[in-house]
Amino acid sequence: MMPKKNLSIDNSGQSRRKFIYNVSTAVGAGVILSLPVVSRASGFIKLNETYTVKQIMDLFIKEVHGAPFPGTVDTLKAGSPDTVVTGIVTTMFATIDIIRKAIDLGANFIIAHEPTFYNHTDDTSWLQNDDVYQYKADLLKQHNIAVWRNHDDIHQLKPDGVTKGVLTQLEWQKYADKDLPNIITLPATSLKDIIGHVKEKLLIEKVRYIGDAEKACTHVLFMPGAAGGRMQIQAIGKYKPEVLICGEISEWETAEYVRDARAKGDNISLVLLGHIASEEGGSEFMLNWLREKVPGIKTTHIPSGNSLSFL
Repeated sequence: MMPKKNLSIDNSGQSRRKFIYNVSTAVGAGVILSLPVVSRASGFIKLNETYTVKQIMDLFIKEVHGAPFPGTVDTLKAGSPDTVVTGIVTTMFATIDIIRKAIDLGANFIIAHEPTFYNHTDDTSWLQNDDVYQYKADLLKQHNIAVWRNHDDIHQLKPDGVTKGVLTQLEWQKYADKDLPNIITLPATSLKDIIGHVKEKLLIEKVRYIGDAEKACTHVLFMPGAAGGRMQIQAIGKYKPEVLICGEISEWETAEYVRDARAKGDNISLVLLGHIASEEGGSEFMLNWLREKVPGIKTTHIPSGNSLSFL
């Protein structure tokens, strides 16, 4: 699962957590409504044409080599592909709160990175009598809102849109390896200061970590999302980072490996950002892509935020 030039992460199935990291530069990100824009043709100004949900999906998919992929989870979770888009919201999760905000904005198309209905494939057969599912599904239907999950495609984009967006947030583009941007070479910085920087830039309240907070580090491996313990452990062995920064782990896998590695004498630390915080930049990347490709449609990035709180 480890190509020669790319770090590919696959967790339980072809489409689950498959990340190919090959960012070379990063684009700016914003959290604002895109302004209605006019385009110039032959010296005349004309309004941008309208788009359906399917047209926007196809516009993105055609930029991804090999897409659409067999068995992909990047399908419509609600709504019709023929809906004419009045506004778009990008986010990590199409939560009920996000849906309500989309309604307030007059947006009828939500592009989410993660599942809408509580499992990877958005299988709803087991939820038909569930009140929470019914409420959410009915809310989407009542307001004719389409939800598209863009997970496999954005990760397979070259360069990977999620990694690109997060590197932009962290202002680490210049430190990223050209061929494998998940490898970051920083000026010597204490683990404590690396954590402080990440928390500030990604708006994280607290992180969990293993390591000596005062120890200077330079070699960082960044693995957003949920790569899975085997992939994380294999990456530590292959790339020998001083710090592994990732989204989430199974505590009985990667954390225990790092604990044993440190007891053995290895110079390795672990920082856990949380899944959402580690990939939210991908939804901001999507915002910028939409503002460039369909500038006449109002587009907003709304962070879904962490579902968990800290005491």
